Amino acid sequence: MPDLAELLERGGPGPVADPGPAGAGSGRRLWARLGAAGALRDIYREGLPERGVIPDRLGDLIVRAEAQEDAGALLSVCVQAATVLPLLAEAGRRGPAAADVARRMLEGRCVVALAATDSGPGSDLTALTTHVEETDAGTVLRGSKRWITNAVHADLLLVLARRRPGPHFTHFTWYLVPADDPRVRVEAAEGPYFTGSGTGHIHLDGVPVLAGEPVGGAGRGLALFARHIAVERLAGGLWAAAVCRRALADTRDRLARRGLWEQPAIRQRLAGALVRTRQLQALVQVSGAAVAAEHDHTGAALVKAAAGETADHVLGVCAHLCGADGFAAAGMQHRRAQAALFGIAGGSTETVLGSVADQAQALLARPGGAAW
Repeated sequence: MPDLAELLERGGPGPVADPGPAGAGSGRRLWARLGAAGALRDIYREGLPERGVIPDRLGDLIVRAEAQEDAGALLSVCVQAATVLPLLAEAGRRGPAAADVARRMLEGRCVVALAATDSGPGSDLTALTTHVEETDAGTVLRGSKRWITNAVHADLLLVLARRRPGPHFTHFTWYLVPADDPRVRVEAAEGPYFTGSGTGHIHLDGVPVLAGEPVGGAGRGLALFARHIAVERLAGGLWAAAVCRRALADTRDRLARRGLWEQPAIRQRLAGALVRTRQLQALVQVSGAAVAAEHDHTGAALVKAAAGETADHVLGVCAHLCGADGFAAAGMQHRRAQAALFGIAGGSTETVLGSVADQAQALLARPGGAAW
């Protein structure tokens, strides 16, 4: 089995089939800077990822990064900060390998790709075909993972794999594998929207798992994923609000420079988008504490659904008001396409609305002043 200390001290990403477009790796560099500066530690209660994020601090980090970094770099950081690092820190109570990886991640010295979605439908993890096999050499992984953030520049892959046939939730487990193992092949995902995220497709052909042990215990894969995806959805809501706010500010300034801001129809269109953005911000603030501290899945589903629908509407308004200029390089139409991420990644809007519908009776029974 791979030696953990030796692996993580190598530094740098493993080899890939395609190094990716220019700008790939900015997410890795941002992660390293944040870790070295102690900014990652600051977003967790008592500086411990297993204790959960502090929503206001996570929001501040996202706002600053959203204004200064490319969207791909921020995607790279959000997935690790909201899901991968807390999951590994919690799993570290059961195994030293996960604990050591979490510590190095917190210092910005290790990048880990969350390899959950398979070649099948992304929202149905129980249909995945990536699986473990027991061989004379130990436990190995076989299968493929698609559209995995950080795949191109990761040191390690955190892989969700099937351990038994069938859809039962105990049939799935997380495993760590070295990204530079020769039996791992990574292809950079094509596309202009999130180049700095290192997104790619992963192929595993008999890869030995790190330290020969499951992450967080055998059969706890889906339970751990469900627990920590709630915080990733909160991070998505914080990010979507930041994206909408900056897009509205840029659009309003542009309209003013062109002498169009005083036209009533334009003012009303932008004001309506501003109202939706403020509604999203309010929902994130109301739901944030319960999602962060208690992994409140209903609150997270509300935030996720609102983020997807709000970003789609607001960026659509901004792109329309920018006219032909919106099609310039890195213009508002490009930002609009990037904002579609909020309605897809981490569960499609339709999927999370189904979760909200499941809890409709309980939500409607709460008094008007109660936190949703």
